[in-house]
Amino acid sequence: MEGVACASFTSASKSLSFSSLSQSSIITLRQNYHNNTLKSKSPRKLVIRASSGSSSGSVVTLLDYGAGNVRSVRNAIRYLGYEIEDVRTPKDILNADRLIFPGVGAFASAMDVLTKTGMAEALCAYIENDRPFLGICLGLQLLFESSEENGPVNGLGLIPGVVGRFNSLNGFRVPHIGWNALQIAKDSEILDDIGDRHVYFVHSYRAMPSNDNKEWVSSTCNYGDDFIASIRRGNVHAVQFHPEKNVGLSVLRRFLNPKSQGSKKPTQGKASKLAKRVIACLDVRTNDKGDLVVTKGDQYDVREQTKENEVRNLGKPVELAGQYYKDGADEVSFLNITGFRDFPLGDLPMLQVLRHTSENVFVPLTVGGGIRDFTDANGRYYSSLEVASEYFRSGADKISIGSDAVYAAEEYIKTKVKTGKSSLEQISKVYGNQAVVVSIDPRRVYVQGPNDVQFKTIRVPKPGPNGEEYAWYQCTVNGGREGRSIGAYELAKVVEELGAGEILLNCIDCDGQGKGFDIDLIKLISDAVSIPVIASSGAGAVEHFSEVFMKTNASAALAAGIFHRKEVPIQSVKAHLLKEGIEVRI
Repeated sequence: MEGVACASFTSASKSLSFSSLSQSSIITLRQNYHNNTLKSKSPRKLVIRASSGSSSGSVVTLLDYGAGNVRSVRNAIRYLGYEIEDVRTPKDILNADRLIFPGVGAFASAMDVLTKTGMAEALCAYIENDRPFLGICLGLQLLFESSEENGPVNGLGLIPGVVGRFNSLNGFRVPHIGWNALQIAKDSEILDDIGDRHVYFVHSYRAMPSNDNKEWVSSTCNYGDDFIASIRRGNVHAVQFHPEKNVGLSVLRRFLNPKSQGSKKPTQGKASKLAKRVIACLDVRTNDKGDLVVTKGDQYDVREQTKENEVRNLGKPVELAGQYYKDGADEVSFLNITGFRDFPLGDLPMLQVLRHTSENVFVPLTVGGGIRDFTDANGRYYSSLEVASEYFRSGADKISIGSDAVYAAEEYIKTKVKTGKSSLEQISKVYGNQAVVVSIDPRRVYVQGPNDVQFKTIRVPKPGPNGEEYAWYQCTVNGGREGRSIGAYELAKVVEELGAGEILLNCIDCDGQGKGFDIDLIKLISDAVSIPVIASSGAGAVEHFSEVFMKTNASAALAAGIFHRKEVPIQSVKAHLLKEGIEVRI
């Protein structure tokens, strides 16, 4: 079987170029994709050349088709000392000395853009002639015959196999997000410096090794089953993980300079499975002087309890993010807590924070605050897709949606209809659910019995203020200022169905208290959904991190104030987790 993409194109499609397409045009192309009819054909032939180490100069060609965060790849390439030449026409692909294709988003949307611009045919010709190529994430998946994502949908048809979704029925959370280990199957050259260290994955779909594609497979990763983590045949390479993140930079370096020796003895780690993540969060807002600062609330109150009542200032966001990266944070999360007051696309300081941070911070960046549909004062409408795209293009790997997800869930519960119009549905459809985090801000409400409310309750370990033995978790919006008639349990279940790929689970009661995470809440939610859950609010000691990982199914734990105030270093958290037998990235 072969994807039709490499088989036939109209001359009209070849005449398009990326440079002629606006960002909104690319989004429209991605949304309007229609599945092609799959056709059975003989496998495509690939000419194998000797390993290419003769590429001259320090220029690499980048195929950026206008989706998601490619800025991090750009920054990594520049960090390694190379200049970038962007693909604008199919001819640019054919003329490339070295081509990197960082595929981002949904399979069908990407194929639609590549097909309509004529890039797919050029890609096939380039790869079939064994030219130096590195596909990243979706850039690996598109090489296969087809994908089940919103499909079946035809791929480029260069490698035998179908890209399918992870199976969440075996207890593994989907998407597969985080730092996992590789099992190297054969000499791949570009993986030589990885050693036994974790690399970063974020995807819901994967290709499986088989007898038909085994000659391509250079490494696998185990997540329920062994899936293809990288392929290599001649000068053609592709990886499912993100080589622009941390240790993965050595993969980029090896590809860009095949003659480089790297370290003779790679730094050895102890990676064996998916690691628990430790995330540093930065609440960013403007202070009363108009400066952008990192702050931290006490039950969401970010002002000092002084006569001046000024905004609590804990540092500059770009500098702090850089320090947390050096300290070993697995991710950095920015929450623009003034986002609900200001128009996101006009929030230039926050975009600048992302752009500058991504230049030197090579771990995933998440940003939240004000990502929603909007009509400006002049009557111009901006979709949440356009807003999210601006954040992605500025360096965000994931975006976080708060209040807007609550409204979407309430509407779905009332109508039982998926409109596809909410920001959550739109962004996850185009960019994939792995790019969308829903931030939940609940507070505990005590009741006498489980039948007192229509929402899921828990039996509390300590009675409430009036001797109540039960409680439910009421969701809030607008920074915790407004309660809604929906529980955290109900919201989590609905947003998963609407397309969320991860849940950031806060707790207003525990925020800034330093007494530990709300274990009851985190267990309730992490047991209820099959997507990853990030525990947030309340960390005050290293023991709180091991407690939440041992007592709940949380995939990650996030903290802010204890890191900002240097009360608990990130490395101390990880050392403690290792001592307790919990795998982390080192």
